[in-house]
Amino acid sequence: MKIPPTDAPRRPSPFRPRPKTRTLLVILALLSLAVTAAHVVRARQDDEVVRVNADLVVLNVTVTDAGGQYVHKLSRKDFKVLEDGVEQRVSLFSVEETPFAAAILLDTSGSMETRITLARAAAVRFLDGLREEDVASVYHFDSKVEQLSDFRPGRDLPPVAYDLGSKGMTALNDAVLQAAKDLAKRPEKRRTIIILSDGADTKSSATPEKALNAALAANATIYTVDMSDPQMDQAARMSAAAALKTFANKSGGRFVSKPGGRALDEAFREILQELSNQYTIGYRPQNTARDGRWRAIQLKLSRPELSARTRNGYRAPKS
Repeated sequence: MKIPPTDAPRRPSPFRPRPKTRTLLVILALLSLAVTAAHVVRARQDDEVVRVNADLVVLNVTVTDAGGQYVHKLSRKDFKVLEDGVEQRVSLFSVEETPFAAAILLDTSGSMETRITLARAAAVRFLDGLREEDVASVYHFDSKVEQLSDFRPGRDLPPVAYDLGSKGMTALNDAVLQAAKDLAKRPEKRRTIIILSDGADTKSSATPEKALNAALAANATIYTVDMSDPQMDQAARMSAAAALKTFANKSGGRFVSKPGGRALDEAFREILQELSNQYTIGYRPQNTARDGRWRAIQLKLSRPELSARTRNGYRAPKS
């Protein structure tokens, strides 16, 4: 067999890419990495924005008469829903006394040092009033948020809650955000967040707007109990109470200014009755623009002597 001289030019291997081919492969690899990185960044950005599913807007509505008594036996025709002043077609209507899921947020931050025992007692009162078919989960928050118990029908405060002391700062917005995300996974139609706090957020990474939007997206009604110390500076106390009122009012819930005693017991009884005596109404918005803007909701009744309370709007998705 004839052996070619060692200085003879070698033919390119069929398994080794030519220089131009190698350059093209490098370019394609870089493009692939760039696209992947863009998707990761976009995913992280999406994680930071809580959006409402505008395909179906669901409202839990409390209807009372002039004496504050709950009104039953209303029909779909008795309700008119307007979004930004435009009447919407109601596509979901329910009057059943369905179970609800509740997330109880217990403030254990340093500012609650003199009130934490009272807050625990308030949580016990609320749990004690739940029906057999209702479920509740207990969270506590200071500089961080921790879920003490999963959603369950139990009526007792988790034992670990009695060992908690007051420490750290107050991550109220983060607690609302976490509870809303967990509630969004629940099958119950009626969902609520009970906040027992002095309301002075000093730590959260989430803004109040993001926390509220998450609650609205989860169709959760927020009830807040002002646990602030009467000895607190008046201006600071008013500012903290305003934050709690905003969560309650914009979600269709209620702000309770009395942290203990008979007044709190009565308030919790009313909240529990309210949660089990609501109308559920849903509609698909005529405005399908994904512009991220606030959509104001107005609810009108055919009987003007009655009063209806529900959330006052939601933030549309943004493309």
